[in-house]
Amino acid sequence: MIKINIISNNKIWYKFIKSPENYFEKIIINFNKKFKKYKKNRIFCTLLLSGDKEIKNLNNKFRKKNKSTDVLSFPFYNKKDLKRKLRKEKEIYLGDIIININKVKNRSNKNLFKHELNKLWVHGLTHLFGYDHKQDKDFYDMSKVEKKFLSYLKK
Repeated sequence: MIKINIISNNKIWYKFIKSPENYFEKIIINFNKKFKKYKKNRIFCTLLLSGDKEIKNLNNKFRKKNKSTDVLSFPFYNKKDLKRKLRKEKEIYLGDIIININKVKNRSNKNLFKHELNKLWVHGLTHLFGYDHKQDKDFYDMSKVEKKFLSYLKK
């Protein structure tokens, strides 16, 4: 079971999603109904809903890239260590995801906003599970997992 802690310091988010906490709570319920792989575990992460300035600062501080981006992920474990930990422990904190509202807005119209948002947080979640896209094979594997995770969001 996955639980996401939502943090939103940027008021612009509320123009697009009335209550981000409620939105993600409903989505995670659907996700957890279909996400059977770690059903005996309680898996946590934090999702920070940010803007350009905040994500740019984090990108510069932790990745030495002085520019804004769409999504950042800070996994606590690599894939191998996470698998070992998931077998041994019931509660696991995966890490943090940060999403930039301005990138979500720029990529979508108002009707597709939630779809684009879902793609970004799922991309971040996939990174927290130890996937990356540095090489073509890794990109392909990660894309498969992302598509599977996105399918879990549908009722």
